[in-house]
Amino acid sequence: MTPMHVAALLVVLTAVFAALNHHLLRLPTSIGLVIIALAASLATMAADALIPGLGGTAMIRGVVAGIDFNQTLMEGMLGFLLFAGALQVDLDDLKSERWLIGFMASLGVLLSTLLVGLGYAWMAGVPVLAALVFGALISPTDPVAVLGILKSVKVPKALEIKIAGESLFNDGVAVVVFAVLVAVAFPATGAAPPTAAGVALLFVQEAAGGVLLGGGLGWLTYLVLKRTDDYVVEVLLTLALAMGGYGLAHELHVSGPLAMVVAGLFIGNHGVSFGMSERSAAHVTDFWHLVDEILNAVLFLLIGIEVFAIPFGEKALLPALATVPLVLLARFGAVLLPVSVMRLRREFTRGAVTVMTWGGLRGGVSVALALSLPDSEWKPAILTATYVVVVFSIVIQGLTVGPLIRRVVR
Repeated sequence: MTPMHVAALLVVLTAVFAALNHHLLRLPTSIGLVIIALAASLATMAADALIPGLGGTAMIRGVVAGIDFNQTLMEGMLGFLLFAGALQVDLDDLKSERWLIGFMASLGVLLSTLLVGLGYAWMAGVPVLAALVFGALISPTDPVAVLGILKSVKVPKALEIKIAGESLFNDGVAVVVFAVLVAVAFPATGAAPPTAAGVALLFVQEAAGGVLLGGGLGWLTYLVLKRTDDYVVEVLLTLALAMGGYGLAHELHVSGPLAMVVAGLFIGNHGVSFGMSERSAAHVTDFWHLVDEILNAVLFLLIGIEVFAIPFGEKALLPALATVPLVLLARFGAVLLPVSVMRLRREFTRGAVTVMTWGGLRGGVSVALALSLPDSEWKPAILTATYVVVVFSIVIQGLTVGPLIRRVVR
């Protein structure tokens, strides 16, 4: 199948499953799509098992394998989704929580990586370095999943900005930590392991470079927007910023996710307030809202059908199920520590730690990173654990975070 045929198939399936969810399940679109796509995938596998020679599983597995989930998300959809998500965040609200968000998006990710890695190594019998790689890819909360779920539940404003802000920024840290640990745990033939100085330089280059690039491109786009009063041109300028900026970040070896978050925050706040007419701002906002909803829907469908690419097995599945509480406990520790420190100077909403722990969803970014791992004897176990945690996170945590908020938040 050509890329156009694959894209058409994904859009058709997304539309059909979204309609089924709207008329039958009536769940939040993201959760409903994962459930229906996963159910359809498992039903296909069951039919093949009951009727030998049917061939549906092999055919679909071939299509799924041809999509390259990692490249589709990390080098395609993610830039659009992060820009669109950041466009909707109020910068003043974000500044009010900057210390907690910064702490959780950096040290919180590192702490969770360590806790998950050590626990997974003990439970699954995986070498510590390989287990730490799993800890790095599963620790960051996924901005796409988090922002998608937050749209469907009523969260107190202070909690919403903490959860959303952290999810937007922690990808940059997690991807750098993941890349370093992969280089150590799965070294390429003839490659020297990274040094401490090299790791520090890589982090500064990726993180600081991404922030500076996003801010600079956002500022240049704002200057052009300020001198333009044509909403079609202004929409194109923001589209060029998201596509061109993410591609440029990749070429410069800086963090594309951080660049898009900073650029989206700049345009969504300063650009909309001072660089656009009210009419243009409405068109730009509506355009990116639609892009966000469509790509979100396609991504959650992909997560559901990606089950065909997961090498489930008895030895991998049981440790994967046990990993769910491990990841939640590590998330609890990564939230409790910074909140406890910050409580010395300020008050928090009652139930904040509980909601931030349960509302820290994992999603497509974790699956994409797991699929990008070099082939090894540990990759199937890591893939299985990642997929189980992500599906539990989106379906179980996503469906129950609303009732939890109503119960514990006062």
